[in-house]
Amino acid sequence: MTALTGRVFRLPDLGEGLTEAGLVQWLVSVGDTIVTDQAIAEVETAKSVVELPSPFAGVVTALHGEPGETIDVGAPVLEVADESAPLTAEASEGNAHAAEHAAYREEERAGSGNVLIGYGTSERAGATGRRRAKATVTATAAATATAAAAPASGTPRQEQDTTTPTRRPVAVRSPLVRRLARDLGLDVHAITPTGPDGAVTRADVLAAAVDDAVDGAAAQHRRDGQEPQGSDAEHLDGLAVVSRERMSPLRKAVSARLTRSRSEIPEATVWVDVDATELWSLRAEMAPVGGTAPSITALVARFVVLALQEHPVLASRLSDDASEIISFDGVNLGVAADTERGLLVPVIPRAHELTVEQLDAALRELSTTARAGAMPPERLRGSTFTLNNYGGLGVDGSAAIINHPDVAILGIGRIVERPWVVDGQIVPRRIAQLSLVFDHRVCDGGYAASFLRRVAELIEHPLRAFGRV
Repeated sequence: MTALTGRVFRLPDLGEGLTEAGLVQWLVSVGDTIVTDQAIAEVETAKSVVELPSPFAGVVTALHGEPGETIDVGAPVLEVADESAPLTAEASEGNAHAAEHAAYREEERAGSGNVLIGYGTSERAGATGRRRAKATVTATAAATATAAAAPASGTPRQEQDTTTPTRRPVAVRSPLVRRLARDLGLDVHAITPTGPDGAVTRADVLAAAVDDAVDGAAAQHRRDGQEPQGSDAEHLDGLAVVSRERMSPLRKAVSARLTRSRSEIPEATVWVDVDATELWSLRAEMAPVGGTAPSITALVARFVVLALQEHPVLASRLSDDASEIISFDGVNLGVAADTERGLLVPVIPRAHELTVEQLDAALRELSTTARAGAMPPERLRGSTFTLNNYGGLGVDGSAAIINHPDVAILGIGRIVERPWVVDGQIVPRRIAQLSLVFDHRVCDGGYAASFLRRVAELIEHPLRAFGRV
């Protein structure tokens, strides 16, 4: 039988200086027939979880790596046989469900997006290798092909070895359902679907998680509730180590950025308590008929960009050698967002040109996209100032870390009723704490305090921001 002539798909340059990606899960198997730009795996970069499309069409002959591994840019991802080459028995068998699989992948891509499509189909010469070398499944593929060819020699199909499980195409139309299953450590191919047209639903995933937990508890009970504490168990400072978990690319990127910020920037902080009672009341009046009032974050964002017009140094950057202050005509506003994957700072470009309503719409879209894990890398860069509304987390203050290469970050705590002195009388007012962390190299405390007082003034007298006072 003629052997397949294959092409090797190597991890492409992901941009943004990213040099690696974590393999989350395979979306194809050996023997599958794929088309150009079909998603073949989910990978996690330092920016987001994305689907990786194949630049080649043909039959998958080898998968390189296991979920959880880190793949370097330029390293092999999978091998695909030329469509024009003769097919082995294994590839022919894989064609049986190719049409169904392709339709399924189109549904998935329509639901979750395919942000890496379009990076080109030319192979990248050379490879830098994989962090943990793993044997490919080429040998397994060859063994499966031999087994698949057995009926041609007269062996009844039912007498063949059927111990190797078959991955069946499973419709998981929602990327959130797929991510939930992955976070719970479940294989969607092992979950019984109950949704329309055989789709796996969120309820199916949760039910499978409960069953998995019950099975685990039963196994633990059979061990009398104790794990062996032999000499092989790892201990540190007298305690048994439960697990070691490799940091994800996102956490490593966040760690590197925060470490650089702390090590390079001489930070200083100023803060002030502000009476937000009028803003609280005005916000409710700003809701359009049948619509929703703008968020507190959107209103504060508008006040911030107004104050930055008077204090542009706080929306500048330092050159790499810290010899120049680079000023900009406007503000790209970064907004800190707490997600299941960790802290992300998506950016609203040219935020100074937007109205409160436009800022509110942009913030809602950013929040939804970031929490869904679908934020493309290009939307996580370019900020010149960062706003962090950690009051949404139920806290009053924070010693924030500057989002390098920005030179300042403004935080706002929760707005709560407190006793406040007004005209000599103690009355209940809605109070919030603002804190500004700034790079002391670009300005001094007086300049930073002036900016903070301007923001506080607009919060305390919000009508001034709209030219009505």
